[in-house]
Amino acid sequence: MPILRIQEIREMSSEERTRRLEELRTELSKLRTMIKAGGSVENPGRVKVLRKAIARIITVVNEEELKA
Repeated sequence: MPILRIQEIREMSSEERTRRLEELRTELSKLRTMIKAGGSVENPGRVKVLRKAIARIITVVNEEELKA
């Protein structure tokens, strides 16, 4: 999954943002579980990318709520 840019997130519909947020949170949860279990992760830097993407989506959602 490519890096989400803030402009791409703003262009998404509200439902699409919510769906993408859930997908990212699920993926992050799976990665963290693998790390805690002692398994090897293919790309450990992916955790950081996922956290930032989740934060970006939440930021845009909060901006939309403040505008309304």
